[in-house]
Amino acid sequence: QVQLVESGGGLVQAGGSLRLSCAASGRTFSTYAMGWFRQAPGKEREFVAARSWTGVATWYADSVKGRFTISRDNAKNTVYLQMNSLKPEDSAVYSCGASQKVSVYEGDYAYWGQGTQVTVSS
Repeated sequence: QVQLVESGGGLVQAGGSLRLSCAASGRTFSTYAMGWFRQAPGKEREFVAARSWTGVATWYADSVKGRFTISRDNAKNTVYLQMNSLKPEDSAVYSCGASQKVSVYEGDYAYWGQGTQVTVSS
């Protein structure tokens, strides 16, 4: 079992930055691939970024590539999403998930946090 709790969301102006954190409980955290997804009002949840437990595999959605960075600290059981050059279209509820494999598909993630709201004003 893995429990996930996100934090770090908030209101930021376009062009600004935020760093989201996802703290995990469970001694097997380091064996899971971790991903970030987001869901805007009226839209389906979409993949943002994912990172394997070793860090060898790191994937990004095209819409965030070059602006967002996913990282993890297995010693702290935490995964981060550094978001730079934020745009209004990045506004959404961001959730982290844990999966047995690196994946862009939310169905592959067995555990989810409750989400944190990110709002980017123009």
